[in-house]
Amino acid sequence: MTDMPPPVPPPAAAAAAPAAAGGVPSRPALESTLEQLARELLRQQRNDRRWRVFFRCAWLALAVAVVWGALAQRLGTGAGNLPHTALIDVRGEIAPDSAASAEALVGALKSAFEDAAAQAIVLRIDSPGGSPVQAGIVNDEIHRLRALYKKKVYAVVDDICASGAYYIAVAADEIFVDKASLVGSIGVLMDGFGFVGLMNKLGIERRLLTAGKNKGMLDPFSPQNDKQRAYAQAMIEQIHQQFIGAVRAGRGERLKETPETFSGLFWNGEEAVRMGLVDRLGSLDYVAREVVGAEEIVDYTPRENVAERLAKRFGASVGQGAVRALRELAPLH
Repeated sequence: MTDMPPPVPPPAAAAAAPAAAGGVPSRPALESTLEQLARELLRQQRNDRRWRVFFRCAWLALAVAVVWGALAQRLGTGAGNLPHTALIDVRGEIAPDSAASAEALVGALKSAFEDAAAQAIVLRIDSPGGSPVQAGIVNDEIHRLRALYKKKVYAVVDDICASGAYYIAVAADEIFVDKASLVGSIGVLMDGFGFVGLMNKLGIERRLLTAGKNKGMLDPFSPQNDKQRAYAQAMIEQIHQQFIGAVRAGRGERLKETPETFSGLFWNGEEAVRMGLVDRLGSLDYVAREVVGAEEIVDYTPRENVAERLAKRFGASVGQGAVRALRELAPLH
């Protein structure tokens, strides 16, 4: 009688296998899959929470930097209460939304005059001019603050001091220039374009409805009206006379008037000295050292710090999107 081999027991894995192809997974396999999904969901939630914390901290740091920069600039203008010359830059176009707006310059002037350590104020000018309204506001405020605080104001011209910039400069006690600086342009202009001839050639008809016969005055697409043109000319002549009055009041007997003085021409610094438009040659350092007697110069010009520039540059695009996203996210737990 031959020995029979013992029966081979079925492998343990066979019991855990599905009964047939495409059958329902076993319980251990299902539990393993659910555990992996739970772990992945938990990991994703942790990542989302980290990003939320990061963005909130980043915007908080930016806000702190802006506030800190503003405070440092405001507190630092006093230069430790040491005697100094206060500097205010008048650069670029004089206009409501520019760095040389009346709002910005008047604010800087008030800060400089109110600081007891500021021995005098120097306006460093490099501007072709701009709005007569903005320039007139600054001119008036210089006169008011000078009388109130009994401090001297000096203007120092870099490259150019023309039109509205000169309107501001004549409010100073003295004006200093470089021999090659450009000074003058005491005049007023109102410019525009006329497209009537071009429209006629192209066969374009202008249809303009107004309530008030002069409402469409100086419309570039309508024929010029002699009466309206004369009215506009009279208006700018009045503004010109206001400008001339400010120059005469500011320069007084130092001004050597000629038929060309108020014609809108401009001159180099050397010629401007001879004409009495300015006083003498000199730089910022010269005025602070030799005229004011306070060689230390403190800049009161309102300027944006790095954080403010970054906030403005990215605030309109990335910033608004980030803030909107943060508001939509669930609060931290």
